[in-house]
Parts: sequence; structure tokens; C-alpha cells
Amino acid sequence: MASVVHITEAAALQIKDMMKQNDEEGAFLRVAVNGGGCSGLSYGMGFDHEAKEDDARDEQHGIQVLVDKESQLILQGTKIDYKKSLLGGGFTIDNPNAIASCGCGSSFRTATNVGKPENC
Repeated sequence: MASVVHITEAAALQIKDMMKQNDEEGAFLRVAVNGGGCSGLSYGMGFDHEAKEDDARDEQHGIQVLVDKESQLILQGTKIDYKKSLLGGGFTIDNPNAIASCGCGSSFRTATNVGKPENC
């Protein structure tokens, strides 16, 4: 099975650094979609120590990536990158399934999953 999400090398280096800083080395990176945000859905990333039976699981750049069953279709083909700038840096998420997003860029909706929008 193809990867649900693609983690770039730059993002992987930042994730590994964050794992080290938070004593989470060896943990999984869980990528998910949550309800909420201006457009109805929002992205979530965090460390997890347990994979669930229906998780999509993939190894990229030395990181074990998990995506829960409910998020898999929404995130299919998504690219997660890390960009540095003069003001710092941050993760960017390019989801080909998103048809609209809010100004902050962390909330979106797809043609089939609108979610429940919140006030920004």
C-alpha cells in the first residue's frame, strides 16, 4: 500500500529534533484530521506510543508514521514539509483533497468532508 502522507526530509529532520527534545525518541508520529477550525476540519500531529489495528503505518526517513482509519481518505496524497524563514519556521501541509482553507492555513474542508466550522 502506498503511503497516505509523504514526509519530506526537511520535515523529518525537524520531527526527529522535536522527538529528541521531548524525550520521545522511538515514538510514532501520528497524523490525523480533527473536527473544528474555521473551515470545519483541522490537522493534528503528535507523538504516540501505541499503534491501533486499523492505523495505516509507514516508515519514512527513520520515522514511523501512523494515520488513523478515519483520516486516511482525507489525507491520502498529503505532503508535510518544514520551511525555515527569517521569522522562524513551521510545518506546511499540502493536501490535494482540500477544496477550501481558512486564512490561517490550519483549517480546511474537502468535497466530501466539511466538518463543523468554528469561529476563528
